[in-house]
Amino acid sequence: MAEWDLRKLQILRTLRDRGTVTATAEALHMTPSAVSQQLTNLSRQLGVELLRAHGRRVRLTDAARLVLGHAEAVFERLERADADLAAHVHGDAGQVRVGAFSTAVPALVVPAVTALRATRPGITVRVRETEAQEAYELLAAQEVDLALSLAAQAPSPADPRFTRVPLLADPLDVALPRDHPLAAAAGLRLADLAAEPWIFGGSGPWSDITRGACEAAGFRPHQGHSAAGWTAILAMVEAGMGVALVPRMAVVPRDGVAMRELRADRPVRHVVAAVRRGAEEGTAVGRVLDALRTAAAPRPGGAQTTSPAAG
Repeated sequence: MAEWDLRKLQILRTLRDRGTVTATAEALHMTPSAVSQQLTNLSRQLGVELLRAHGRRVRLTDAARLVLGHAEAVFERLERADADLAAHVHGDAGQVRVGAFSTAVPALVVPAVTALRATRPGITVRVRETEAQEAYELLAAQEVDLALSLAAQAPSPADPRFTRVPLLADPLDVALPRDHPLAAAAGLRLADLAAEPWIFGGSGPWSDITRGACEAAGFRPHQGHSAAGWTAILAMVEAGMGVALVPRMAVVPRDGVAMRELRADRPVRHVVAAVRRGAEEGTAVGRVLDALRTAAAPRPGGAQTTSPAAG
């Protein structure tokens, strides 16, 4: 197989375009003798005559033009490689794997991916729905590049492996049966619901959040029913079996449930992203983080006083 030298091929290409050895030397910041020497070496390496004297100038042989025909495809691929590499370095291309908890997928991840398709089509996002603990195990094992969780479930800010990025404080609204006497009451507070049966998980972060919010309002909630999924919780609320706190980002319309915004003692849950330390700087991961921040930014409006909802 012939020995191909990209630098020498570039010189041959420039000679074709510029017409003379002198013009080629000027364009490439070389001496004419160096241009001639390099092309002589290329001819020897390929085993064909590339140049033929024509008066004081030289002409490319048919073999030289054949060589350049193939070399153009190589140069095109290299230009594309340069562009792709530059895009990768500047965070405009690449694949980012995201691990996220269930309600964060439709509320944050999907809008971020949709926006990136329009603004950064070179970035591919692969989504994996997962619980927080598994997400951080995957992050540490380099099986995902970015993890979303509640702040209470995230690694400590002092953990040297990860950088935590706050995304939003998600308000918790209270779900009541639509025909509940307090469903349309003005100025509803959590304490007004102290005697109600509450529906929340038996353990885990959501149980802690519900108990903590109620205790901060001055009462300990009576757990009438235990459930972990929003479909089950809101089905029981709709059936009049109790009330529940529901994160706003999990809310979608549902008949028979009134969602009430708690203004005076509004509880919130904090959502964070985490990446391996250093990965957020100037890469595709950073672009995804920016898109998630935009998706998490406050929007006009919010939960209506008596709007039906579920999640």
